[in-house]
This record gives sequence, C-alpha cells and structure tokens, in this order.
Amino acid sequence: MRVEPSDARARFAASRVARLATVAADGRPHLVPVVFAVEGDTVYSAVDDVKPKATRRLRRLANVAANPAVSLLADHYSDDWSALWWVRADGTAVVRDEAPAAIALLRERYGQYADAPPAGPVIEVSVERWTGWRG
Repeated sequence: MRVEPSDARARFAASRVARLATVAADGRPHLVPVVFAVEGDTVYSAVDDVKPKATRRLRRLANVAANPAVSLLADHYSDDWSALWWVRADGTAVVRDEAPAAIALLRERYGQYADAPPAGPVIEVSVERWTGWRG
C-alpha cells in the first residue's frame, strides 16, 4: 500500500538509520548507512569521528559535489510481512563545512554525539519527494 508523503516523512524521521544513495562522477552508484536528523523537508547527516573511518575525504562527499541528486531510504523488516514498510526521500544535497544548527539537531537525536559532536562536514538534503510503501 502506498504511503502518503506526510506519513513517509514521519516514518523516516522516527527511524534511527537510513541509507544514503549517491552517484559518482563516473555514474557508479554508492550506498552507505547514515545517521541523520530531519527538520521539515531537510535531512542532515554529518561526518563524525565516533565511527571509525579510513579518511575524512569520504566518497559520498565527492559524489554530492559531482552530482547533488541523492536518495535516502529507511525501512522496517518483520517476519510478519504485513508490518513491512520502506520510505524514500529524494532530493538535492549540498555539503556544508559548518552547520551548527544541524550539529545541534544531531546531538539531540544521538546520545553518542553528546560528548563527541560531529566535526563535519554536514550533508544537507533538501527533500523534494517523500515516497513509500507499507504492508
């Protein structure tokens, strides 16, 4: 069953993790799990030091610079397939070196950031379309 945009946004905002899909300059897709905060029709995700990374020059950042069209997907699986759902946020992203309001939202949402707030950069997605499905 199709999910209305307001329900899709609410389900997405209540999720703890999503997958961020970007496209590299050579057209190859790139998909990574992200933590995020939602404010209206904007989704924020930051590069942090809490989860280990080989480099802070992440592919997702280069991909957004090359092609700002992105999708975010949150979902819920259950062996009771009538409880399944997924929602997608399609939009345009920009990388911000500083985004104190976004960092504050992320710190409120994730206790792991209380003592170690993400240093950034922040990916800011202006969502143009919320879609989804539920069982």
